[in-house]
Amino acid sequence: MSAIGKSTMRLVRTASGAARSAAGLWRRVARAVADRMPKGLYARSLLIVVLPMLILQTVVAYVFMERHWQLVTRRLSEAVTRDIAATIAVIESFPQDANYDRITEIARRDFSLSIAVLPNDPLPPPMPKPFFSLLDTALSEEIVRLIKRPFWIDTVGRSDLIEIRIQISDKVLRVLARRGQAYASNTHIFLLWMVGTSVVLLGIAILFLRNQIRPIQQLAAAAESFGKGRPPPDFRPRGAREVRKAAEAFLAMRRRIERQIEQRTTMLAGVSHDMRTVLTRFRLQLAFLGSGPEIEALEGDIAEMQAMLEAYLAFARGEGDEEAVPTDMAEMLRAIEIEADRAGFTVRQSFDGPPLVIVRPNAFKRALGNLVGNACRYAERVEVTARHARGYLTVAIDDDGPGVPEAERENVFRPFYRLDQARNQDEGGTGLGLAITRDIIRGHGGDVKLDSSPLGGLRAVIRIPG
Repeated sequence: MSAIGKSTMRLVRTASGAARSAAGLWRRVARAVADRMPKGLYARSLLIVVLPMLILQTVVAYVFMERHWQLVTRRLSEAVTRDIAATIAVIESFPQDANYDRITEIARRDFSLSIAVLPNDPLPPPMPKPFFSLLDTALSEEIVRLIKRPFWIDTVGRSDLIEIRIQISDKVLRVLARRGQAYASNTHIFLLWMVGTSVVLLGIAILFLRNQIRPIQQLAAAAESFGKGRPPPDFRPRGAREVRKAAEAFLAMRRRIERQIEQRTTMLAGVSHDMRTVLTRFRLQLAFLGSGPEIEALEGDIAEMQAMLEAYLAFARGEGDEEAVPTDMAEMLRAIEIEADRAGFTVRQSFDGPPLVIVRPNAFKRALGNLVGNACRYAERVEVTARHARGYLTVAIDDDGPGVPEAERENVFRPFYRLDQARNQDEGGTGLGLAITRDIIRGHGGDVKLDSSPLGGLRAVIRIPG
């Protein structure tokens, strides 16, 4: 490859590297800006309205200050400086009376300046420059350009007057001029109008935005309530056309889900009834056959089939007809502890936080009972710890049993999945206990997970919004 070709390749690689670096920098900057942006739709909508208006007002104010205000101030300062220069020329070119009364009267009448000729004393030290020194800068530049003599000015005083002292021959000319003669003093009116109209427009925009955002917030609240299994709020489509379409789609989806659940429950109830009839007939037939090992085995199979049917129906039904109401969770845990004690198990429980939590009480108690029952079946020591804080209820069930292998902790929530060894949800049962528990907890908008317990066994953690 020739030297030119190699140089071209190096330039291409350099350009590609620079482009990748610039793209990476842009992504980092965009990510940092996105992280600091407000997350709510209302705040973002306000930002979309407010930012362009602020940028526009800033540009308009800058252009006005830079062009109009500065130009007018310079023209006014130039006019005052020319009047002072003319006054100095008259004083130095023509004889004056002892008190300079005539030139003082001319300056007052024709130039609106108050002048006085002072003895030739040193000029005062320079005054400190104000932070925003447009007048000071413009007036100083014009005096330097037109008069070209030593001078001292005071534009910081509290009065509406500007004091200027200029060295002339063997005297000092002191000039007092109104601030408005050298400075565009009515600019604040423009700024007040600009800011005032912006505030009014922003107020109107905020009112309209709130009215547009409220239907979206109501739709989100209705969807959240439905997802938690709580009674749906008084919700109907409203707002803009697109929001109404989304609300109507949500209502249609909710109706389809409720209809599907109702149809499934009705179908399974019918199947369960038919199967119970067959099982009852089997029992009657076995009763006429007498007794024996084969008969006892068949009766055990029938009892197991009956339990499987009941568990499957409960799983499919999911306690969906029960309403969510404020429930005393501390009292529910005490009831579970008492029931375990009656069954011969030792369970210790504790609760922290406000006791009232909105749940479907029967369903939630059944979910807790499944987990506590599993723990009691496989362990000697069981502890239930609940905490209600920051809008969430967290319940941890710890035991010192054999536990569940980490690779199987998600599988045990599958319907009809059973562990042949170690612990599982229903020893000799249907394999639906944990599946029913997760279904109930997710119906409350939460979830249940398994982990290692500090007691050495298994920990089951329930977390739902409360």
